[in-house]
Amino acid sequence: MEAVQSGLPETLQMAILYFADLDRAQEFLTRFRWPDGKPTCPRCDCQENSYISTRRIWKCKGCKKQFSAKSGTIMEDSPIGLDKWLPAIWMICGCKNGVSSYEIARGLGVSQKTAWFLLNRVRTAMQSGGMFEKLAGEIEADETFVGGKLKNMHRNSKRGIRAKADGNWGKTVVLGLLQRDGHVRAAVAPSRRRHHVQANIVDNIEAGSKLYTDESHAYEGLPAGFVREFVNHMEHYVQGRIHINGLENFWSLLKRALKGTYVSVDPVHLQAYVDEECFRFNYREFRDADRFVSVLSQIAGHRLTFKELITKELDTQLG
Repeated sequence: MEAVQSGLPETLQMAILYFADLDRAQEFLTRFRWPDGKPTCPRCDCQENSYISTRRIWKCKGCKKQFSAKSGTIMEDSPIGLDKWLPAIWMICGCKNGVSSYEIARGLGVSQKTAWFLLNRVRTAMQSGGMFEKLAGEIEADETFVGGKLKNMHRNSKRGIRAKADGNWGKTVVLGLLQRDGHVRAAVAPSRRRHHVQANIVDNIEAGSKLYTDESHAYEGLPAGFVREFVNHMEHYVQGRIHINGLENFWSLLKRALKGTYVSVDPVHLQAYVDEECFRFNYREFRDADRFVSVLSQIAGHRLTFKELITKELDTQLG
């Protein structure tokens, strides 16, 4: 995919300089959202409007409402200018191990709370998007645990985990699927029990595909149409084409980002961090500018308010 357009910067330094001019940033986002040159009202889809240059907004002649290039996107109602939004998106796409909200805050000159909210809004645009097709061919399947080590926990936490005895040891389970020479998909799950693991397989893999797994019993008794071959890690890790090393590579990248960059992630937000790492892994062969354009192509139609973000945490604490 040749996404680098004429005049588009190719490095972070060039992006910062390029988008520092608010008029240029506005023109860029306008051309990107409406290639035909006709800004469209996100409320009523009317293309008849008048431009207010002093405020960089349009007034729709249909519904009489005002809108900007941010309207109807992850940036809607954000007081942060495009001169900060666009370099931030570039930065998040380009950092292999992620970038923390503290680093974004220092770099953009905003509060950590603002940077964290910005990061989560960008992550909503990094979700799988239009990849509704099921994976097919040769598929690797595996699961991993995310969370602190039991030996480092407080004794009260250890007691609670042992009393619960759900087999997860106080950690959050993430199920992963990797199509050989294709994309990876990962999802946070309640457990790694058979019904959760196999439901994930049925929902995301075409029947008739060949499935490579480890020796876990969760993959036994798969529905008809799935061919499973597994490698016993007590004996070896690779047996011809039977291995899950590609998915293990993805897990290592995810853990490196979570442990080295983000350090502490609430389980309620973990799926967003997993989606971010999936995006970077799936577009790893792209240039930074191509990844930047890929995220921009998915900013419309996504909206995340701070209240929605915080409500997730409150629901978890109360529930």
